[in-house]
Amino acid sequence: MNASDSHVTAFADLFGPPPAGPAVPVDWAAVESWLGLRLPADYKAVASAYGPLDIGEHLWLHTPCGNKGWFDYGTWVLEGRRDAPGVIPFGATRTADTLYWDTTASADPDRWPVVLRCQDDENAGRDPWRRFGTPLLPTLVRLVAEGLRPSAVRTAFLTDLEPGAWTPPARRPEPTPEQRAAFAEGSGLETLIALVPPPAAPDLGEHTWDWLYERLGTRLPTEYVDFMKAYGAGCWADWLSFNTPLGPDKYDLAPVVEWFGDAYRDRRTRFPQFNPLAVWPEPGGFLPFADSIDGDQLCWLTEGATPDDWPLIVVPRHAQQGPPLPGTLTDVLLDWLRGHFTTEGLPRVAEPHEDALDHIGFAPFVV
Repeated sequence: MNASDSHVTAFADLFGPPPAGPAVPVDWAAVESWLGLRLPADYKAVASAYGPLDIGEHLWLHTPCGNKGWFDYGTWVLEGRRDAPGVIPFGATRTADTLYWDTTASADPDRWPVVLRCQDDENAGRDPWRRFGTPLLPTLVRLVAEGLRPSAVRTAFLTDLEPGAWTPPARRPEPTPEQRAAFAEGSGLETLIALVPPPAAPDLGEHTWDWLYERLGTRLPTEYVDFMKAYGAGCWADWLSFNTPLGPDKYDLAPVVEWFGDAYRDRRTRFPQFNPLAVWPEPGGFLPFADSIDGDQLCWLTEGATPDDWPLIVVPRHAQQGPPLPGTLTDVLLDWLRGHFTTEGLPRVAEPHEDALDHIGFAPFVV
């Protein structure tokens, strides 16, 4: 009996035989090449024989696969690896906890201990990490002894799996010397372009700048126009999206300015203590032009002799209103991407243990 058979036998002794029907195929060589690490033999054996599992009606064992609209292993692993140095996620619980291996504990993946990040403890401000000190199968033995139900069924929510073995995404290109230099120093649009090369065909929309100015009732800062001509609409660092400036659709700039302004005025009427700002076209009112995935708005305060004098401000969704931001649009973006500046609505791009250049980027919207 080979090692894989012994792992499957040990798992079956705890949770029963593999479910009926073939398991999800996995190209382990491709997965491990993408991760840059070998994975534990017990996990690979169980995943190959059983597929993605609901264990004990409490925790999910995730395996390399893609489920349309629900789950993608690659996205999930990349996000999970950001949570602490050297962790790789492999499972989750129904109470929003995450299970990982601690790869810093040993050069041998078969000796990686399991750690769990408890969401309830994190929400309460307590240490969220539970350290089992044992690899996967011994940890499952312990959990069963502590009351985990000894059952395993194929994960029910994986109902629309991609056919064939999961294909890892393309590796992110290594930063160029020019990008590293721009990350270290410099200012203005030229430096931003060196750090994050713009798309070949920026999407601005179908109309003209004069059309936009007439609809808004104002010109916009020259720096913004130059910035949008370089990049167009899209999302920065998977967080901050710039609306299409010259389009009439409901998610383009002018309709969003109108919609968000009306919504803010309504909230200001009902809760003035939490919504203290004037709104364009009120004198000095804010005019939004970008938003975060969490609904925060990056805006100008329309104060000053010309639009080029307008300061920036964030209208946060989940916090009290803060002051105007220091600096120009491109310099605020550079400081934020470099990790030199954070505020409500613009959290840090990378965790302290990460290379920020792995997370800096611009994704143009698909036309």
